[in-house]
Amino acid sequence: MEFDAGHAARVIPAAAQPAQPPQPAQPVQTQQCADSTQPAHPEQPVQTKKRADPTQLAQSEQPVHPVQPVPPDTHGELAALLRSWRDRLSPVDVGYPAGDSRRATGLRREELAALAGLSVDYVVRLEQGRARRPSAQVASALARALQLSDTERDHLYLVAGLLPPTPAEVPTHIPPGVQRLMARLGEIPLAVFTASWDLITCSPLWIALLGRPVQPAAGRPNLIRSLFTDSALHDGEGHIVSRSGSVDAFGASLVSDLRRVHGRYPLDRGVNALIAELLVSSDVFRALWQSGTVGEHQSERKVVHSEVVGDLELDCDVFTVAGTDLRVVAYTAATGSAAAEKLDFLRVSAVTGGHPGPLAAHPSR
Repeated sequence: MEFDAGHAARVIPAAAQPAQPPQPAQPVQTQQCADSTQPAHPEQPVQTKKRADPTQLAQSEQPVHPVQPVPPDTHGELAALLRSWRDRLSPVDVGYPAGDSRRATGLRREELAALAGLSVDYVVRLEQGRARRPSAQVASALARALQLSDTERDHLYLVAGLLPPTPAEVPTHIPPGVQRLMARLGEIPLAVFTASWDLITCSPLWIALLGRPVQPAAGRPNLIRSLFTDSALHDGEGHIVSRSGSVDAFGASLVSDLRRVHGRYPLDRGVNALIAELLVSSDVFRALWQSGTVGEHQSERKVVHSEVVGDLELDCDVFTVAGTDLRVVAYTAATGSAAAEKLDFLRVSAVTGGHPGPLAAHPSR
């Protein structure tokens, strides 16, 4: 009995097999360890006959991810890539002031660590090849902090031995253009949410207006969860006093928007977990969800209370990033208005408060 390329057993009758002359002994080839620095031999290892494994046969029938991760012996490439990507990124593009005395044009390691929510020591170990297998959360944070394209982000996952995100998952990667936009619009309170309203990152003025986002034990801060449960989205005293629509209409709009997102990403585990959680914990959410309404959340005018400057009447606009379903939320005020003057005052406190950096799903190491 021998096997073809698909691992399916094919029986050849003994009578039909021609006699074969004795073959010389072949040298035994060994597979290199994952940490070996030598390149793999270009020839394929000698295939030996073995008994069919039912487990392997069952696995071969399962769908395979279209892109397979690179074996972890490419950690040298990961280290070199991280250094190269850090060196090419201008500090101005991430919101740091220009004109700072620097020996190099790119980001410093401590700046990358702050942007990604990692320790400086871990970034050093990654760039030196001493840390070789970052988690998916760390890879996502690095791709966002380094402003990688989607192709570069996927390559980062692969050389780290990870599977890149699939189209079935809600996108969390912020394109470089959107990050540069946020860095250049520092005079506006801005935040970026996923399609399911997870808060990914926000500007210093957003924090000055509403407070620093509260990081939950797992995952990211979520606007819908904070609305229907007791979990706070921000740690400050800033909050919405009133809105052009009612609070009930705002909640109904978010739930109908979430149903639309669930239809677009029915296999996303984060979306399914959020819905399951709120169906149990909130009677209001359950009633709205069971109504079956499908819609899209719209912009509106709000009165926001700040503990520093009091009430501000602001336009809250929601922009969707094409191709990613990310939501960019911006608060603006008319030039010369009382709200604009209060935002100017908050902007000064935001600058003196330092650069917040993007939010990491799990700040680690």
